[in-house]
Amino acid sequence: MNINFPWHPDTISAENPAKLKNFADGRWIETEKYKFMANPMNGDGIILMPDTQEKELEPFIASLRRCPKYGLHNPLLNTERYRMYGDICRNAAQFLRSPEGRNFFAKLISLVFPKGDDQCVGEVDCIANFLETFSGHNVRFLAFGQTTPGDNVGHEAHDYRWPYGPVSIITPFNFPLEIMAMQLLGALFMGNKPVLKQASTTSIVAEAFVRLLLACGMPADDMALIHCGGSVMEKLVTATDEDGELIIQMNQFTGGSDVAHRLLKLTAGRVKIEDAGFDWKIIGPDVDDNMVGFIATQSDKDAYAAAGQKCSAQSILFVHENWMKTDLLARMGQLALKRDFTMPIIPILTWNNEQIFKHIRNVCVVKGAKLLFGGHNRVGNKIPICYGSFESTAVFVPLEQIMPNFQTVTKELFGPFQIVTSYNDQSLDLTLAIVNRLKNHLTAGIVSNDPDFYNHVLGRTTNGVTYVGMRARTTGAPEWHHFGPTGANAAAIGTRKAIIDVWSQQRGVVFDTRTV
Repeated sequence: MNINFPWHPDTISAENPAKLKNFADGRWIETEKYKFMANPMNGDGIILMPDTQEKELEPFIASLRRCPKYGLHNPLLNTERYRMYGDICRNAAQFLRSPEGRNFFAKLISLVFPKGDDQCVGEVDCIANFLETFSGHNVRFLAFGQTTPGDNVGHEAHDYRWPYGPVSIITPFNFPLEIMAMQLLGALFMGNKPVLKQASTTSIVAEAFVRLLLACGMPADDMALIHCGGSVMEKLVTATDEDGELIIQMNQFTGGSDVAHRLLKLTAGRVKIEDAGFDWKIIGPDVDDNMVGFIATQSDKDAYAAAGQKCSAQSILFVHENWMKTDLLARMGQLALKRDFTMPIIPILTWNNEQIFKHIRNVCVVKGAKLLFGGHNRVGNKIPICYGSFESTAVFVPLEQIMPNFQTVTKELFGPFQIVTSYNDQSLDLTLAIVNRLKNHLTAGIVSNDPDFYNHVLGRTTNGVTYVGMRARTTGAPEWHHFGPTGANAAAIGTRKAIIDVWSQQRGVVFDTRTV
């Protein structure tokens, strides 16, 4: 498939920057102002992004207004569009499976968030899998309903999954293709009309994916794409009609908790959230000497892959005293040292070195705390000072000191940093009290093959995703299993049920067609 992209990652540079455009009313739109987005490895301006202003929101508002609350399709309207999106998925999957498509998106991701070739290619493969899953009739099956017999012949209750109509999607930088594509497609599958805003640093990936969907058959007026700052997007999600009602009926937000809570207030709760998490892993009492190396390696990946910039990154590790007698922590330190000195540098896009140093100092002054490894910025690079470049770092904090210093110890650093502590059988209840006090419950790991232990922990904790067993992790591949936090406004991703729960609502129709 030949997609006519207006730029290519191989040719984008400071001398030849990529110029992005907004998309609304079925057309690509330029703005009065543009701003440069920098190459995170050296600070060179390589992307001209529309700096959309509030006065330029009218095309987006008008486009969303044209979408009724009952959506562009639903189980009783325009049902051929379910199959249409199955065909779009098939076409897009074929492109991403081709060497051309796979390389294009992997290189584009690496250009704006250079997190390693394996991570970038993994995103592309993940979305190719997702698109293949929902090819053919599987979009139609998302709208599966049920019936309940009534009191007499002709009396029957039908349950339908109904769209919201106009919706918004706000997605982060750390998975610029994966999260954005799955949430965007989920919204479209169920009949909604979304306006998409990707994090500015990586919004070129969102534009490329929209261009791909259009080339694969998506109707031009099915969605809108906006490049803008947070304050402008806030104006859009709070825009109202002539009766003072919010035009956007539901918002899906993936990102920091502070912004999520602000959106909840501004929209009277019309937000489904996948927020950042301070994610925990508990290593149980059942020591297996053959698994020490694997557990160390998995913990290294969970905490430091992509320089820790994953919402599911391992943030705190509880190690049973039985494992403290092994060389587990020493192996983790060796792996971190190898990662820092033999692997490419990955910029940290939301924390700079000064902020990271300050947080480490604040944790290390806790009584009994000590630096296990790391603790220095990485040198020999041209990463701009607005970003971070830091060693993989772990600080040990005594278990009994976590509760008295809870806000300091459990502050989420979106970078290569974790807390390590130890516990024993007598302090397991304190360990569980700590993890249950955490505000966000996204992912967790219980490293144990002892069913009595892991059932004890599972039954006394709550998380959206918990991995269990000696091979347990905190980071996973969400194109095949449920991935998302718990909570009243939680938004999941990836699975059939996640799409149904996030992007549709229940509608009941009770028929009574008796004539006598």
